[in-house]
Order: sequence, then C-alpha cells, then structure tokens
Amino acid sequence: MTDRCQQYGATVHKSDLGSFPQAGVAVIFGASGGIGGALVEAVQAAGRFDNVIAFSRGTSPSIDLLDEGSLERAAVFAAARGELRLVIDATGFLHDDRQGPEKSWRQLDAVNLARSFALNVIGPALIMKHVLPRLPRSGKAVFATLSARVGSIGDNRLGGWYSYRASKAALNQLVRTAAVELARRSPEALCIALHPGTVATALSAPFAATGLDVHPPPTAARHLLAVVDQLAADANGGFFDWRGQPVPW
Repeated sequence: MTDRCQQYGATVHKSDLGSFPQAGVAVIFGASGGIGGALVEAVQAAGRFDNVIAFSRGTSPSIDLLDEGSLERAAVFAAARGELRLVIDATGFLHDDRQGPEKSWRQLDAVNLARSFALNVIGPALIMKHVLPRLPRSGKAVFATLSARVGSIGDNRLGGWYSYRASKAALNQLVRTAAVELARRSPEALCIALHPGTVATALSAPFAATGLDVHPPPTAARHLLAVVDQLAADANGGFFDWRGQPVPW
C-alpha cells in the first residue's frame, strides 16, 4: 500500500481534493443519508469540481438500488456533464423496522439475507458496472464505496451481524475484483472500499452506545475525503478506514 496512506493520522484535515485534475464531475450516490449529504456539502466546499451531482430516491433523476435502469440513467446523466473524477457510493443498509442485525444463527432468515445482499452488494455492484467504464482513461479518478470494518473476515472476533458482515465482505471482494479490471483500462484510477468509522446517523444510532468514538457526519465526510485525496494509483483495490489505514480483508 502507498506510504502516504500509512502515514495518515487521525487528525481531521479539510481536504481541497487537490490531487484531482481541476474541473470534472464529482458524484455522490446515496446523498439523502447522513454521510452522503455531508459528503455532497464537503465536496462542494472544496471547489475542485465543475459539477457536484447528488443522487438519491428524491433527486432527478432518482436512483433505486433495486432498479438497475435507474442506476444506469444516473451514470449516463453524470457522465454527460463532464469527466467523472470522483464517484462515491454512500448507500448502505443495516436495519429498519423490518429487520435488524442477527445476534445468532438462530435468527438467520432467507428473505432478510437476500434483502441485505440486494442493497449492500448487488446495488453497489451495478453502480460499479455503469460508472467504472465511464471513468477517464488518464489522470486520477476514484470510485469509492462505503464498506464497514465488520465486513473484514480477518478482523471478525465478535461474531453476530451475519447478513451485514457477509454482505460487506462480498462488497469488498467485488471492489477488489473490479479494481483489477479497472487498472487495465485506466491505470491512474482507483476502485476502493472505505470504512467511515461509527458515524452519528440513523444507521448507527441504535448501536452507538458501545464505547466507540462516534463522529458527526461532517467530520466523517472530511476524514473520508482526506483519505481519498492522499491515495495514489498503487492503492487501487484497497480497503481503508477513516484514518487512511488499511483494513484486513
């Protein structure tokens, strides 16, 4: 991994995204979420890109992770406005009023497992399908998807959260595999997974009282953009936390 990644510390820096070519387009999928919305604001504040495009169920065009056509239309819409230099997938599903993280194998349910994989794996995979071929062939470009440390197989010492862990592990494998293909087409581009830490959002709220540091969304967004800004092409296919440290697979 890049030395610059390993040297990055926990100090929050406001990133100007100066490692990217001037102009171009930045895109945030999942902009209605806490992290996604904060990322949109932080990227706009950096002023590096001519266009910052936000996608969610409520935008026009709208996106639905269960509708590939909507994801393709979003990619086409964004690419028509300039070179795609930064694309962040900030979507993700952990729980709602229908299901929550499993504490035991006794709670495993086929429908819930399939739903977790549809939202955390298949949806992001289809975003990659339609975005990665549209990244520029030269110059720095980044596709980053929000994964989670609990998706690390090597770091799993607590168990539980079966469907979320497994879906994020599958997402990590897709990122790694797509990165190999991307390198053949766009040698300076990166396809990476990011762990944002525990962020004060609706997704993490029921599980925040675990003794972990909890970051407000604007702080999490600054962390993630600072990591993205410092990474060079040799970080392609990597999995990094909000400090810029590699996360074990």
